[in-house]
Parts: sequence; structure tokens; C-alpha cells
Amino acid sequence: MADDNISGEEQKRGDGDDGYLTGQFLIAMPTMGDPRFERTVIYMCAHSADGAMGLVVNRVASEIDFPELLNQLEIETDGIKKPIPVLTGGPVETGRGFVLHSMDYSQDSTLKVTDEVGLTATVDILRAIAEGEGPAKSLLTLGYAGWSSGQLDNEIQANGWLNVSSDTSILFDEDLNSKWDRAVRKVGIDPSFLSAEAGHA
Repeated sequence: MADDNISGEEQKRGDGDDGYLTGQFLIAMPTMGDPRFERTVIYMCAHSADGAMGLVVNRVASEIDFPELLNQLEIETDGIKKPIPVLTGGPVETGRGFVLHSMDYSQDSTLKVTDEVGLTATVDILRAIAEGEGPAKSLLTLGYAGWSSGQLDNEIQANGWLNVSSDTSILFDEDLNSKWDRAVRKVGIDPSFLSAEAGHA
């Protein structure tokens, strides 16, 4: 996990009223054709005219779990109340860790994505979690999804993604397999309809 802070580029926030998707869910459409994002739900951490950055929140990182990661970082684990999920956040910088968490915890380096959700990319938050002093809700991703200027907008226009307001009950739910269906239903669409349409595309 990187010990450096999130870059200034990643810290640009949308205010929710400017057409940007910061703080929203991106939902992969079945017809998008990219296996890296098949049935993924992405939490958008930053979106501006300069590009976008988000974290996949429903795909487990099979190669490592939280206790093993803490062990590699030589962080004591006796204080862990409950291991947090370690997810594959995207194909970019897969060796770098990002913790999405509730805003009852904050550091100087924490990016406040919304009033309810923050993003911290330092080892300190893992140490706080290990000591039982971390946020009430959190998940860790390795890597992220990134888009250059205008790229995400083009993919949305090509029907690669749906977007919808986020929901922390979905975001922090450890039932990863249900997140895509629940996010699609939040748009007002029956997930089985999307799957059927993909089969006839």
C-alpha cells in the first residue's frame, strides 16, 4: 500500500450539481465488452473536466486478505475487531491501496468525497483499524479505475455505463455478489432485463 497521499489531480471534487459524477455509482452494462469491468459497481471518487477516478467495490482481491496485508506491512493485528474486505479496485496501480470509509474517521490527507464517505490512501488508516480506532465502516481496494479527460463521458454515451446516486448500505455491504443487482435496481431497472438484452445484442 502506498504511503503517499492522493494526488492533487485525484482530489478534485464535483459538487453534485455540475454534471460530474463524484460520489455516485457507475454500473457496468452487460454489453460493454470489457471483462475487467464485467458486472462491476464503481464508486466515483473524483470526476472533473480533467478526467475521473473510481474504485470497483464488488470484486474481491483473491490473492490477499486483510490480516495477511497487515502482516506484510508489519502492523500488529491483535486489535482488529473485524477484518475489512480487500477488493480489486481497478487495473491502474494495482499495488497501491485505497481505503473508502465512513466520515467518523479523518486524517489531514483524507479526501472527503461526500459528507458520508472519505478516501484515505496512507498506511496510517490501516494501523488505526488494526488498533481498533479506525472508521465504523470501511473497505480497502488495491488499484483503481481511471479515465482521461472526456473518456468516461464517451463511454457513458456509448451505453457502457449507467450512473446512479450512491448508497452507503450498498457501498459498505460485505455481500459483494448482490451489489450489482442492487445498484441496477436503484436505477429502476430489473437486472434480469439487462441480462436478457445482453443475450440478444
